[in-house]
Amino acid sequence: MDGEAYEIERKFLIRFPDMELLRSRATGSEIVQTYLLCPEKGCTARVRKRGWPGSYRYTHTVKTRISDLRRLEQEREISEAEYQALLRQADPALRTLYKQRWCLEYRGQLFEIDLFPFWQDRAFMEIELADEGQELFLPPEIQVIREVTGDRRYTNRALAREIPQETI
Repeated sequence: MDGEAYEIERKFLIRFPDMELLRSRATGSEIVQTYLLCPEKGCTARVRKRGWPGSYRYTHTVKTRISDLRRLEQEREISEAEYQALLRQADPALRTLYKQRWCLEYRGQLFEIDLFPFWQDRAFMEIELADEGQELFLPPEIQVIREVTGDRRYTNRALAREIPQETI
């Protein structure tokens, strides 16, 4: 997507999923996500490299928080050269996140499951909604620990600063 839109998203902390399930029913990609300095309060800027070796796409995204569920999102595809140039604006207080993303469709809804190398027992599952009241049908094969939509410790940006070490 290039342009500006509202992102309405719900996020769940889940038990580490069955990899055979993901390999057989989901589409995967690697993601390298680096947060940039952003002077505006409530603003998050990042660059992302997504794909598999030899076939990457690059995006620059700026999000402004409106509520726990809703953000204004401006995203555009960029060239590899622009990606490399924007990396020089990386926020030194935040680490680059590496993850595998698996897109799993269930009952006409697309769930994104993010696996991080620092967690062996848990992962994230997100879904973008058309509106805040949209009904959800969670995949029964995925074990949800709890919803973390409003828990700021579980934003990707927060993970780039500190990884929660709670027992699940």
